[in-house]
Amino acid sequence: MTTQFGYGNVRVATATRTGTATPSGDAVAVHVQTDGTTAASVVDGIGHSHRVASVAELLATVMARVAARRGSLAGLLTGTELVADKGAGDEQEPDAVAVVATVTASATASCSTSGSTSASEEERIRVAWVGDCRAYALEGGRLRPLTADHNLAEHLALCGYTGEIPRQAAKWVRTTVRSAAVATVSEAWTRSPLVVLMSDGVHDQVPHGAMEALALRYEDDPQALSEALVAAAATGADGVRDDATALVIRRG
Repeated sequence: MTTQFGYGNVRVATATRTGTATPSGDAVAVHVQTDGTTAASVVDGIGHSHRVASVAELLATVMARVAARRGSLAGLLTGTELVADKGAGDEQEPDAVAVVATVTASATASCSTSGSTSASEEERIRVAWVGDCRAYALEGGRLRPLTADHNLAEHLALCGYTGEIPRQAAKWVRTTVRSAAVATVSEAWTRSPLVVLMSDGVHDQVPHGAMEALALRYEDDPQALSEALVAAAATGADGVRDDATALVIRRG
């Protein structure tokens, strides 16, 4: 499934491929305000069921809509309110991980009172995330990660541990949408004209060098880039392929 949006000098393209377990738990949403402010979200629901898929879609939509008005952090934390209670029914309210990005309406250089041109606050693309959905920015010919996974592997790596245990711990997510709070949601920003959001079905299966090569090849074609990243996500040795989603934001 692919979609493409455009407003002013901002283009957003998405691509999703369902994994070997269905239905897909991944969801994306893009919302553009009347002033041109654009927000986009990628949500990776935990598990596979029709309920997981439905809640992931709801979370993505709410996060994008609120983020366009109030910023990426507010958008993500509003999503938290939707799943904070596990529910009293037979099937608990699903949880998820997510990344949200916001591009303000005035994504151009502003003139100072002295007449010189300077980079304005509005030039930044702001990102907030929980869990292991990621954001990357293409800067100086390199695809630079803007996010660090909220999992036990990342925590062990920061403590100096290496080897097989940290690699196995990559699936142990420590912060999710349900448990998100101001203190646990991470934020980043970039002035790069190209930002890519993705679920772990892409970055776990596509080597960083391959993702960087694709970003350089298709940096002027966000739809082609999102589709190429998703297509590059290979099936694992166990025959299992996760849901894969990529969302590309291109300014200019």
